[in-house]
Amino acid sequence: MILDYLIKNGHIIDGTGTPAVPGAVGIKDGRIVPVGSTAVSAERVIDASGQVVCPGFIDMHSHTDATLLIDPRAESKVTQGITLEVCGQCGSSAAPVLDEAGRTELNQWRKRHQISADWTTLDDFLRVLESTPIAVNFATLVGHSNIRAAVVGLEDREASPDEIRKMKELAAEAMRQGAFGLSTGLQYPPSCFAGTDEIALISSAVGELGGIYASHTRNERERLAESDAEAIEIGRRSGAAVQISHHKGYGEGRLDKTLAALEMIREARRSGLDVTVDVYPYTASCTSLAIFLPRWAHDGGDSALLERLKTRRQDLIAALRASSAKQKPKWEAVLVSSVRSDANRWCEGLSIAQIAERRGSSPEETVLDLLSEEVASVSIIHFAQAEEDVSAVISAEFAMFGTDASARSTSGELAKGKPHPRAFGTFPRVLGHYVREKKLLPLETAVYKMTAMAARKLGLQDRGIIREGCWADLVVFDPNTVADTATYQNPHSICRGISYVFVNGELTVEHGALTDALAGKVIRKAAR
Repeated sequence: MILDYLIKNGHIIDGTGTPAVPGAVGIKDGRIVPVGSTAVSAERVIDASGQVVCPGFIDMHSHTDATLLIDPRAESKVTQGITLEVCGQCGSSAAPVLDEAGRTELNQWRKRHQISADWTTLDDFLRVLESTPIAVNFATLVGHSNIRAAVVGLEDREASPDEIRKMKELAAEAMRQGAFGLSTGLQYPPSCFAGTDEIALISSAVGELGGIYASHTRNERERLAESDAEAIEIGRRSGAAVQISHHKGYGEGRLDKTLAALEMIREARRSGLDVTVDVYPYTASCTSLAIFLPRWAHDGGDSALLERLKTRRQDLIAALRASSAKQKPKWEAVLVSSVRSDANRWCEGLSIAQIAERRGSSPEETVLDLLSEEVASVSIIHFAQAEEDVSAVISAEFAMFGTDASARSTSGELAKGKPHPRAFGTFPRVLGHYVREKKLLPLETAVYKMTAMAARKLGLQDRGIIREGCWADLVVFDPNTVADTATYQNPHSICRGISYVFVNGELTVEHGALTDALAGKVIRKAAR
């Protein structure tokens, strides 16, 4: 047999956590082929001397979603070794889009990016992606906000029993169409308007079909423990495996709270619950500027919010000042990463404090003005975590990794703005900074968290491990040089040390640069 590729002389880390062994890996027809001591021939031989060969990395928390229709290359993801993205996070997924406001927003997005494809259900969207060549494998959760908007609307109120029944039906339908579970964004509307009972009941439909419950929890600051406890309780009541998203504890001097929350998760796992977390290796988060507004401002959706920016301006300024007085946020620690209009493009990369000074207004007034001018679409980077907190979560035996970012590019539409450097640097930063430099984790353990551990959580048997017959999602990297190069001021920067990346047996990255391969697949969950 003539192989398509033979990767020889590498140190093979198979993804299971076992020590590296010298050897070779063969690829034929997109799958991994065993290579023993017998001489084999291949169309192409890659010498991986001095380098590690491991499974492709799984981004357990991605926001790429429909962005693949803008640029299918997923440059920032595959160049750092990511071969599978798990999207539909924080309560928001590309589909279903059933409510009037959601349809309007989708149509405006399609027009802005000249996207002809349209969709309503999750199956519709996945069919669109299946007909589009993409560079990375794609899996998705279904967003609770999508479902709630369709049934309850955007108002801040409890769902009725009949509405909860309808939401359960929509969640189950999405699972049968290929979703891997349900996500909530409990700091974002309209998901934040739901109580524990509602979410647990909807999640029960997901749990029955073998899906996971992934949650951006309600409070990652003062109520970290209570928020984690709610996610665990939802898992206990629904039967769904729990994934706590981008686990963190905001604020300096809060390590004790983070450690207590992690121990609570361990206790839940000891009781038999499947509870895990994902984490990104940075001390800054990235979110919407609107998150700093009080909950009542979001009642009714963005249209109502934009109206309140005019009619209740002084109330909103007072609320922001009260929050700021409690040191959350510190406006010099909040950077604007992207805006929609060219008129405010100069704000990107500057802090709210700097923008306010240049505008001659207060930080609170600047927040409201930017949100009004940008139709509530302002992304920010918030420096509010401590390094010891990040290290504690990374070290946890139940933690995986996620970029918490959409795919970006070094050119074109997706090279705009100043996004969080995690879009280009998450996995190399773990391998370079936390493994090689800080020695926080053994290399084999880090790779396990990036590969087989994530695949098992998703229920995937043929990815995340180097084994005969598995899909040939593979990364070849230099453990002595791998590092992130993206920064907050220069975020569109490809990492160092990732030599080759294979997606479904196709060479997608060579010597750190993209090839023309678009071999990614849409992966649908097989609901049990």
